[in-house]
Amino acid sequence: MIIKSIKLTNFRNHSSYLLECEDETSLILGKNGCGKTSVLEAIYILTRGKSFRATDSEIIKRGTDYYRIELKYQNGDSIITTYDGKTKTFLSVDKKSARLPKKYRYPVILFLPSDLNLISHSPGRRRDYFDTFFSGLDETYAVNLSKYKKALRQRNEILKNEQITPSALFSWNLLLARLGTAIHNSRNDFIREVNSRLPATYHSIAKNDDEVQIVYQSEAKNLTEDKYLSHLEQNFQKDAYLGHTTFGIHRDEYLFEFNHKPANGSASRGETRSIILALKFIEAKLIEETLNQKPLILLDDVFSELDDSRRTCLVENFKHHQVIITSVERFDNNHS
Repeated sequence: MIIKSIKLTNFRNHSSYLLECEDETSLILGKNGCGKTSVLEAIYILTRGKSFRATDSEIIKRGTDYYRIELKYQNGDSIITTYDGKTKTFLSVDKKSARLPKKYRYPVILFLPSDLNLISHSPGRRRDYFDTFFSGLDETYAVNLSKYKKALRQRNEILKNEQITPSALFSWNLLLARLGTAIHNSRNDFIREVNSRLPATYHSIAKNDDEVQIVYQSEAKNLTEDKYLSHLEQNFQKDAYLGHTTFGIHRDEYLFEFNHKPANGSASRGETRSIILALKFIEAKLIEETLNQKPLILLDDVFSELDDSRRTCLVENFKHHQVIITSVERFDNNHS
């Protein structure tokens, strides 16, 4: 679907804002702090169902008691969301719902400046990145991950009880073992597919023969549900003492290797940017192949972080998508 316009009311620092979108590339120009990223955030909410950076209560413009976003598509469809400080609702064709209807969920490639530092970020930040990536490809993965996180929170709450017994954790252990092994297997499959494409995609950007791959590390490697369950049970004393779950896929790690060495430290600034660009291109390609849809591309001020050759590569790879770009400066015709 091609977005025609997005209208914001009381959204962050925007009392009222309307963006009329182009079919191909729309450029939002403005100084830092003027609310450019907020426009992308609003689009993300009405294509993915939630913000990529905040809770709803943090989004409402100061001094007001609600926000409203309206997204219109070229085919005549429209979707509206409002949040009144307590309840968030989505309205489409006079039908209200608490969640974004599946019909209006649309694949998005979001490219933030912080993504360019993914290789040196914390393990948790990398897990979040790949969870978002994989959830966009597979709804079952997204559901399993959501259930796992809820079960993990419940188990951790129980562990804070001083009179905790192993039996109190049994049902949560079973659930975490089932979901944890399923999530691990999915992550393993996805990373294998990404790695099968990464070298060629990277070489097309960097124009060299350096080797790059992602190493997926997990405590759940080669574990059945029963063995996963055994690990949780064996860690009871340790978990009870620390007050949280010390084993599981929530501790997984994704390490980038460059010429068989850790990329964080061995790859240059330009090389790490080429790796992340390659990852974004692969994400878009996998979405198109898996969902048979061209994802919407949201680029938040990343052009200023790239040199001319990588800007050109970015534009060339996404030239057949609808792209919405924020920037503090206008680029020449080759880049816009």
